[in-house]
Amino acid sequence: MSKKKKKGYDGIVYSTASDFEYEEFTGDEEETLPPNEQNLKVIYERKGRGGKAVTLVKGFIGTEDDLNDLARKLKTKCGVGGSAKNGEIIIQGEHKNKVLQILHNLGYKAKIAGG
Repeated sequence: MSKKKKKGYDGIVYSTASDFEYEEFTGDEEETLPPNEQNLKVIYERKGRGGKAVTLVKGFIGTEDDLNDLARKLKTKCGVGGSAKNGEIIIQGEHKNKVLQILHNLGYKAKIAGG
């Protein structure tokens, strides 16, 4: 038998307070800044990834959906895989110059950071 987690009651099991009212978490996501106000950093990295090279895009401010849309565009135009989580986009392989050019074409302020 599988245990189903009830949505909306994170960690609340029982309350003895007679006036207790549960307040649901609404997900305080930040609004997405326009592309010309974003300050993105494009980083090439190999550490902690088993020797695999990745290109990171850090500094995105906005909703998770907009982050996923930008990641999808970058992955498609580079022709590689990757992911988007915790406010950063991971592109497989060394594509920092190509990613930088794509971001500039989309209207984002971006620069290469790191070595």
